[in-house]
Parts: sequence; C-alpha cells; structure tokens
Amino acid sequence: MFELVKGSPKYRRYLPATLYTTIWNLVELYAVVRRHFDQEQARRQFARFRSLAVDTPDDLLRQAMELKAAQARLSYADAIGYTAARRLGARFLTGDPAFRKMPDVEFRP
Repeated sequence: MFELVKGSPKYRRYLPATLYTTIWNLVELYAVVRRHFDQEQARRQFARFRSLAVDTPDDLLRQAMELKAAQARLSYADAIGYTAARRLGARFLTGDPAFRKMPDVEFRP
C-alpha cells in the first residue's frame, strides 16, 4: 500500500482491482507513512484504505503465526495479510522478496 501512497507507477495498475487488506497491514502502513510524512498524512492514508480491511478471526491469526514461525523473515503483518489473501482466494501483492516463490503471490519488486 505504501507504493500506492508514493504513487509508484508499477502499482497503479492494481487500483481498479478488488483490493483487500487487514487491520494489521493498515497499522504497518500508518507506521511507514508516519516515518516519511506527518501525522495527518498517516491518518489520511489509514482512512483511505480502512474500508478494505477484512476480518482476521483467531484461527486465521494462528495459521498466520504458524507461517511466521516457519519463515521467520516474514513480518507479522505480511504473514497475516498473506494468510487472509489465501483464505479469500485472492493473490497477495507484495514487493517483499521473501514471498517471491510462494503460491498465490503477485511479486512486484
């Protein structure tokens, strides 16, 4: 999502798609935006994507943490986001090379 915030051309093509995220990814987005911009911009971007957040029930969180335990280099937010995407039958869009060879990933470096 931060690439969308920055206006990265390689991610613009995904804007017309049906997009999903989790509250965990939104928390991470807020932190990254806040590091680069002011608090108001972080709040604005959080609000921009808030309606895209899907539920993360306990069983999904446990499954995501099993993935995180198996692959320590993944962030918690990305492990949750990837697990949610798989559950929804959606592809997980990321620039993180740790996901490059995982199933159902759309990798954009």
